[in-house]
Amino acid sequence: MSITKYLVICCIGVACGAQNRAFSADYISAGLLYDEHPLTLAQGHRTEILGPLYYSELQESQHQWAVPPLGLSHTEDPDTESEEYDFAYPVLTYDRYGAEYRWQFFQLFSFAGGQDPDETGNHRFTLFPLYFQQRSTNPTNNYTALFPIYGQLKDRLFRNQIDFVMFPLYSRTRKKDVITYNMPYPFFHLRHGDGLRGWQVWPLVGREHKDVTMVTNGFGDAQVNGGHDSLFVLWPFFTDSLNAIGTDNPVKQQAFIPFYSLYRSKLRDSTTYFWPLGVTHTDDREKKFTEWDAPWPLIEFARGEGKTTSRVWPFYSRSHGQYLEDNWYLWPVYKYNRVNAPPLDRKRMRILFFLYSDIVEKNTETGAALRRTDFFPLFTHRRDFNGNERLQILSILEPIFPTSKSIERDYSPLWALWRSEHNPKTGAASQSLLWNLYRRDVTPSAKKISLLFGLFQYQSGADGGRWRICYISVGKTKKTLPEQSSGH
Repeated sequence: MSITKYLVICCIGVACGAQNRAFSADYISAGLLYDEHPLTLAQGHRTEILGPLYYSELQESQHQWAVPPLGLSHTEDPDTESEEYDFAYPVLTYDRYGAEYRWQFFQLFSFAGGQDPDETGNHRFTLFPLYFQQRSTNPTNNYTALFPIYGQLKDRLFRNQIDFVMFPLYSRTRKKDVITYNMPYPFFHLRHGDGLRGWQVWPLVGREHKDVTMVTNGFGDAQVNGGHDSLFVLWPFFTDSLNAIGTDNPVKQQAFIPFYSLYRSKLRDSTTYFWPLGVTHTDDREKKFTEWDAPWPLIEFARGEGKTTSRVWPFYSRSHGQYLEDNWYLWPVYKYNRVNAPPLDRKRMRILFFLYSDIVEKNTETGAALRRTDFFPLFTHRRDFNGNERLQILSILEPIFPTSKSIERDYSPLWALWRSEHNPKTGAASQSLLWNLYRRDVTPSAKKISLLFGLFQYQSGADGGRWRICYISVGKTKKTLPEQSSGH
């Protein structure tokens, strides 16, 4: 028996003058003060102390504890070699998976490390956007950067390498085989690569050419890497480019803003007059539709096998294609989306962004479906593919961040006035009101009810039922047929 459990039992014993450990079996029920109960939707158990102030949960191999008022939690699973810490989430977080780890403070201050596929260990430190550092067991992976004075970065900011001195006065970047010199950024640059050369004096004039080359794909086959020619004068007023040269579908693009812009290829033609408030006509021969916009995206009408759209923003929009459907009325009052790409069939209906949301996701091959309904700030109801259901009242942040597990574990207990769960596979169900001031747990063979800090309790099992008042056993009932567990 833990020290915490022992102290709670002693306090209750002093207050009430009696204990009956046999009645409570393996779990203690003292309402908001201290409550233990088995998990309803998984194997394991949960301990809650002082209502929403602290909880500890063991679910199979995963152990988790949290102090919700502080946004503080720790989750560890030895089986998956994973570990997570949250401190005043999202202020400070720590995540580890195997050898990979990352500490971050507001996404500005971070430590990270792990092993690359070549088994070199890397350790990174970032004080964004001022200081970047990496130290590795392979010295060629080391870098240090003090922005904007001097430094080097590798595999950061969407570039394989970045070197700079007194940025923006001088910088050199490499992305695959393309190297670009900026002096200063972004006004003047020189660029070269495999069959590529270019320059610009932005925004006055710039030109770039790339030859047609051959590359080897992931299957070891040689394939054409298209070339291009591009020119701009007084950007963005005049641009002209020819892309995908040497391929089956070369593309011609030209714009003289605001008079016209055009796109020409074997598969698609599009022309805009008096951009951005003019008229656009598109003929997409690959996706088999034609479209008129005046202007896009406010007014759009498309017809064809690949796309059908009627939109007059903000009054209404109806659009559907082979796999997608997107409708709304009086945006953003009502919006409906559907993705039907077997075996996935996903539907979502929303009212005023996250005020109300209803998501249904179905596997068309197995017939299994999940559903999530949010009504801000009143409730969140979920049913997963296994049929497990959970209802929570109130729901303050969950509708806004529906995929955030940190919000659920770090803050949800603070305002979850009512919790109800049902597991159809095991027949177990549970309900909790005001942080276990009232709690009910039911299985096909047993039932337990606790009210007012556990002062009133009822428990039934294979040997019948028992009553307990002020922690004193006061009566026993005969064995009855097990009550069928219910959901919400």
